[in-house]
Amino acid sequence: MSYTALYRKFRPNTFADVKGQDHIVTTLKNQLKANRVGHAYLFTGTRGTGKTTVAKIFARVVNCENPSEDGPCGECRICKAIAAGASMNVIEIDAASNNGVDNIREIVEEVSYSPAEGKYKVYIIDEVHMLSIGAFNALLKTLEEPPSYVIFILATTEVHKLPVTILSRCQRYDFKRITIDTIVDRMRELTLAEDVRVEEKALRYIAKTADGSMRDALSLLDQCISFHLGQELTYDKVLDVLGAVDTEVFSRLLRFVLDRDVLSCVELLEEIVMQGRELSQFVTDFTWYLRNLMLVQASDKLEDVIDMSTDNLKRLKEESQMADMDRIVRYIRIFSELSGQIRYAAQKRILVEIALIKLCRPEMETDQEALLDRIRQVEDKVENGVIATAPGGTGQPAGREKKEWPPLPKAIPDDIRQIVAKWPMIVGSAENPMKIYLKGARLSLGGDNRLMIVLEDGVASDYFTQHAENKEQLEALLTDFSGKEIEVTLQAVKGQQEFEESFVDLSQLVNMDIEEEE
Repeated sequence: MSYTALYRKFRPNTFADVKGQDHIVTTLKNQLKANRVGHAYLFTGTRGTGKTTVAKIFARVVNCENPSEDGPCGECRICKAIAAGASMNVIEIDAASNNGVDNIREIVEEVSYSPAEGKYKVYIIDEVHMLSIGAFNALLKTLEEPPSYVIFILATTEVHKLPVTILSRCQRYDFKRITIDTIVDRMRELTLAEDVRVEEKALRYIAKTADGSMRDALSLLDQCISFHLGQELTYDKVLDVLGAVDTEVFSRLLRFVLDRDVLSCVELLEEIVMQGRELSQFVTDFTWYLRNLMLVQASDKLEDVIDMSTDNLKRLKEESQMADMDRIVRYIRIFSELSGQIRYAAQKRILVEIALIKLCRPEMETDQEALLDRIRQVEDKVENGVIATAPGGTGQPAGREKKEWPPLPKAIPDDIRQIVAKWPMIVGSAENPMKIYLKGARLSLGGDNRLMIVLEDGVASDYFTQHAENKEQLEALLTDFSGKEIEVTLQAVKGQQEFEESFVDLSQLVNMDIEEEE
């Protein structure tokens, strides 16, 4: 006798066996109990969530000679005929291969004939969104006013492709993605029935990979059991079969990225490739790992949402303190874009390497998230003392001659001196994104001894020069700190060298004056 796949062997035969769709099962059972059966139903939802299964159970129970609250009896002549596919009362149609007007016209003609046995003729049209416009039009009238003995059940994964005229004639039922816990419980029942030893961790990984689809989960479980036939199915064996990567590897990779260690990232990818791991699955799983990292940083009470062991969760919480939210979001964006590109790419490894280099080198991108990462990179270098100083302890960068300041008035106005002294505090009190752009700004003097704020040419300078309200908000902030009305002049420069050659750095002078007074 030929082998039957698990998802077919253990397909639910009654409403009680249907998992994860209680809201739909309860509604249908109440309709049957109250004899309020509709004439047209639309079952929609992602793959493997039970649409066709529930349709078949419903088709059997409306024709069953001895129906119960949980569904068909399964023992009467009609139930057995429907289960064997020999009943003329239940007609299953695959709209993907029968999507023409002629196919639907045949159905319309058959509808006029009453059932030879049982109460109802049930038409189950799977993947109904594949029908042509002409086929939909041919179905409209019959779908709206079918004979009393006809029930249409339409099933689709892409309900947005259905005409509104079809939607308005059906009772719509949305099938939810099945939770990981529900899938794990079902797989545990089946492995016990099949006498297969399996680790709980292995079941949870299969359930997570199935992405809410019970059928996908059972197919993956079937594949793993066949590969390691007669052996205990462990977490590591599941990873081998599915070409997946252990969570510990993602932790190592993330730490390399945070350290901007391109070489270690590429070497780790080489290790993953040599182990025969599937790169598409690797990209998906690492994106999921980053998503968990983002959730952990967003809240301390998400243990129930994040499905992982206590040790992995502890490590994830530690890593959440190592990266800011905007950096994690940038990582997720890059890998989400990669997951869409890699599916049909010939050189998948090269695409992954480019993405990893992007993570480590934010200067390769020009969007705001990358800019924030670059600013943070500079701040980290300054905090860690990367910029060398001359041996004399003068505070001048090594190898550079002492700067000759451009001439300036001997007296700096007191209000400007006060702002320069409090500048770090002023920047800290500003709101984002103004705070981000002011961190790289320098203070100098313009005409009429007016305060000049020198900004890097580009996004930072455009924020103030192209939006008058932002400049007004800045002046209001300075006025609050100084107690006097402050007007500022804005100036853009290409870089640090241009600023030093053309402008006076007031922060240096004010600090020197303070030291002399002391």
